[in-house]
Amino acid sequence: MNKQRKNSIVARLWTDRWIYIFLLPTVALIGTFTVYPVVASVWYSLLDWNGFGDPGAFIGLDNYRDLWNDPLFWNSFKNTLVFLVFAVPLRVGLALVLAVILNGVFPFVRLFRTGIFLPVVTTAAIVGVVMRYILDPTGGPINFAILETGIVDQPVNFLGSASLALYSAVGIWVWKWLGITVIYWMAALQTIPRDVYEAAELDGANAVQKFFRVTLPILTPFTLIITLITVIEATNVFDLMLTLTGGGPFYSTEVIDIFVYRHAFTSNIPRLGYASAAAIFFAAAVTLVAAVQIFLVTRIRKWRKL
Repeated sequence: MNKQRKNSIVARLWTDRWIYIFLLPTVALIGTFTVYPVVASVWYSLLDWNGFGDPGAFIGLDNYRDLWNDPLFWNSFKNTLVFLVFAVPLRVGLALVLAVILNGVFPFVRLFRTGIFLPVVTTAAIVGVVMRYILDPTGGPINFAILETGIVDQPVNFLGSASLALYSAVGIWVWKWLGITVIYWMAALQTIPRDVYEAAELDGANAVQKFFRVTLPILTPFTLIITLITVIEATNVFDLMLTLTGGGPFYSTEVIDIFVYRHAFTSNIPRLGYASAAAIFFAAAVTLVAAVQIFLVTRIRKWRKL
């Protein structure tokens, strides 16, 4: 029996050999640039290594103990969570509203779609540099506009104020990547049959009722996927945050990415093992949050079917 099963597996592999041959380059690239760095980071997090020469001494979980007692690490952890809490719902919700509007038929709809998507294809580092000039309190156009219109009576230091910088970065990040989420929602909207809306209209539903009673319930499965994608993207804001604020002022915008970069590459004495421990710790936390979210949504969907 085992011999027949083995022969069957070998025969199937041989039959599909070209599929596996063409997959080899992708597997090699993923293994080299994704799997290996993750495994290496786990190992480095257990070492006292500065990143130069031979790997340092094995110290076990000492890096994780130091992280636990490091207030700057918890500050960056908090900043990252605040960024996620504000940026993800804002981007997902605003993109849904825009997708519903742009899914309709009105003049220049393609022009609006293109305009919303243009920031997506612009390099995040360039956006960060340009936004520093636009938000400059001494001569930036944003401050000039709000001063001239009388909204404020003195310049606002959007990126230089510890209380405003992180939220300014949230707004810039949402604007930068809003277009791609709009595309996700528009693709999801295309799956809703037109006759469902027609039936709702026959029942006397207005636009708002159709949105909450028809569109949102049908889009529930897509909501989970789009939200998870957005959460993952919101944890990778290194290039934008580095060029915007560099983690300042006073560490108020230092997210985990910047914390890891600072300890691994810009410190007077680099601590690659410590930086790796921070990255692994946060990756585990994000994975746990995603798993809990998937579990809760699955349970809610099962409860609704009962």
